[in-house]
Amino acid sequence: MTDLPTHLAKLDAHLARFRDHGILNLINGQDIGGATFETRSPVDDSLICTVARGTVADIDAAARAAKAAFPGWARTAPVERKRILHRIADLIEQRAEEIALLECWDTGQAWRFMSKAALRGAENFRYFADLAPGAKDGLALPTPDHLNVTSRHPIGPVGVITPWNTPFMLATWKIAPALAAGCTVVHKPAELSPLTARVLAEIAHEAGLPPGVWNLVNGFGEEAGRALTEHTDIKAIAFVGETRTGAMIQKQGADTLKRCHFELGGKNPVIVFDDADLDRALDAAIFMIYSLNGERCTSSSRLLIQDTIADDFEARLAERVGRIKVGHPLDPATEIGPLIDGGHFAKVTSYFDIARTDGATIAAGGTVPGGPGHYVNPTFFTQAQPDMRIAQEEIFGPVLTAIRFRDEAQALQIANGVAYGLTGYVWTNDLTRALRVSDRLESGMIWVNSDNVRHLPTPFGGVKNSGIGRDGGQWSFDFYMEQKNVAFALGAHKIQRLGV
Repeated sequence: MTDLPTHLAKLDAHLARFRDHGILNLINGQDIGGATFETRSPVDDSLICTVARGTVADIDAAARAAKAAFPGWARTAPVERKRILHRIADLIEQRAEEIALLECWDTGQAWRFMSKAALRGAENFRYFADLAPGAKDGLALPTPDHLNVTSRHPIGPVGVITPWNTPFMLATWKIAPALAAGCTVVHKPAELSPLTARVLAEIAHEAGLPPGVWNLVNGFGEEAGRALTEHTDIKAIAFVGETRTGAMIQKQGADTLKRCHFELGGKNPVIVFDDADLDRALDAAIFMIYSLNGERCTSSSRLLIQDTIADDFEARLAERVGRIKVGHPLDPATEIGPLIDGGHFAKVTSYFDIARTDGATIAAGGTVPGGPGHYVNPTFFTQAQPDMRIAQEEIFGPVLTAIRFRDEAQALQIANGVAYGLTGYVWTNDLTRALRVSDRLESGMIWVNSDNVRHLPTPFGGVKNSGIGRDGGQWSFDFYMEQKNVAFALGAHKIQRLGV
């Protein structure tokens, strides 16, 4: 196993070019500079490099480049698009270690999770590459008088706005299907973690993607982001991030009638009934909130535990949480690294006092380690009530809130009693209960007796304040493509004659 000093030495080599030249925008295949801002590592708040601060003019240039490149890319043979996307996947795999090291340093995520992030990104490109040849296919819908033939066509230039928590994988999850569909892209990554977006765009161009098909503009949401969502040449916006920001984007895109796809926040329940496999439920509940620093939209941030087993389950969970290793993200033994930045650190830690004030118990954590960096000890709240802020609001950190329930009806009432509806996790060995509960949970995705195990052809997305639309398989093409129907008359059907 590679140790921390070796990882740090390799990281330093990969960071050298960013320190020397910063991160530039990439528009129509050309590097574009200008005003800059600084990006810092959450590990120790040290300067990583400067980053181009995209302007309205930069977004306009990128959108115009995407518009000019769109007809050629849309007409490119699907098998050629497939070849280029597979080549992108090949190059991602070749640079997987570099991508993982940069992602850890830029986001604070632990190596044990990010070491596979690039490979997941490559898998996304391969999956949608293989779907590209059939993306246009539709249906033949005959009637006695007509043959209706449907087909799908790329919608045009699209804007992709990605978050800071797992930026590389989520960028591939959005951009791969857009390119496979025949769309061109303007990508605005989160300002807090811009490193791997630049690497990914470089890989795409090395793979043979024509200039203007993929444009990268860095910057802030209120500047570059807003300009992108309001631009008349951008036909759709795919956004992953906070619910309030999604609402703002929808307003900004309204005047140009933009199609929007939102993957937003969550306050996801993991419901553990007393007949469940409690050892596996314990492992899954811990993994789904404390992995990735708790900075994941699908985290199981609410533990709904049946009161007949709650005392023992909560005690075992608190003991495990106390042993989770917090440390440097590039240390292979680390399980939790630092939070993304000081502002998010302040938000997450503010809930410690909120919990105490509202009457909950801090059974584990609720503290921060000493030293530099935005580190938080994994935290577990017990004795919580469903209406408490810690049970209603998305904390987006390594913080779990336990709420007890009596029976199935109360479990569902608590689980559905929040503004969000992204995922749900149900643990029970009663098949009929599993069917009832999963049917009544207000969530876009539910796992029964499982952690979050993604299958790329399945729909990914939420309900209520957790989003609009679905990613995955053909659902992605439904967003990036327009449906067309052509009706062919099969004979001389009767046409009414007026004015004869």
